[in-house]
Amino acid sequence: MNIAIASGKGGTGKTLISTNLFRAIQKEGIPITIVDCDAEEPNVTEFIKGDVSNCDIVAQHIPVINPDNCVFCGKCHEYCSYHAIVYLPLSGFIKVVEDLCHDCGACSVACKFGAISEKEKKLGTVQSISLNSDVHIVEGRCEVGVYSPVPVIKYAIGKTNDKTINIFDSPPGIACPFIATVNEADFVVLVTEPTPFGLNDLKLSVETLQHFGKPFGVIVNRANLGDDEVYKYLQKGGIPLLMEIPMDREIARVYSEGRMLVDEIPEFQTKFIQLYNTIAQLCKT
Repeated sequence: MNIAIASGKGGTGKTLISTNLFRAIQKEGIPITIVDCDAEEPNVTEFIKGDVSNCDIVAQHIPVINPDNCVFCGKCHEYCSYHAIVYLPLSGFIKVVEDLCHDCGACSVACKFGAISEKEKKLGTVQSISLNSDVHIVEGRCEVGVYSPVPVIKYAIGKTNDKTINIFDSPPGIACPFIATVNEADFVVLVTEPTPFGLNDLKLSVETLQHFGKPFGVIVNRANLGDDEVYKYLQKGGIPLLMEIPMDREIARVYSEGRMLVDEIPEFQTKFIQLYNTIAQLCKT
């Protein structure tokens, strides 16, 4: 089972939920892998430590146009669906915009004059970290300045297998990185907070998941912080409320020290196992 922990905005507590759910399941002796899909700002390893067993480089092929062989026919420009090739025929100018390239290879197919070769561009790394034979961490990490983390995210998710429970700590928002993560999930946990900002971004996430037909439920973090509009929205939409975590000084202290709630506050072990069982039951239905 693949479980994505996501939210419409940053700072709602996705990593708090994903790491503690991971630890609670680990304590039950169930094989589990957590994948840090927030490749632009990964932080799972701030809370879960282990030895790196493997590190893969994720690279992209970028076209290089040789102006000596180019006849400026414009075919590569026409074939590029991502507008990554600037073509000015009257000026005899043609150039690849590397940040827009998606490594689809269409321009190489289009060129019949051998003017296009390719070079590799490093996008990031994917580390595999083993705690034991049944418990693993996979961390995607983009290079600074990389336009899109999606290839790194997909590579990281590809390191999992169907013999374990897989938890995906998703990037915030509802853009391409979010889609790339939740697309592989069997169930999505949306983490929100009871504030106007939290509700607004929760609605955007819900609409996106409903469009893709993904089953999901909601956790309200800092539950006693704001108003009850989030709860009214969940009730009106028939959306499952999976768990509440209060705004509590002790919880904040444990998290700020890089520790686990399930290790420091015993009642949370029970709560997170109940969360896991609820998700498993919702997946069956």
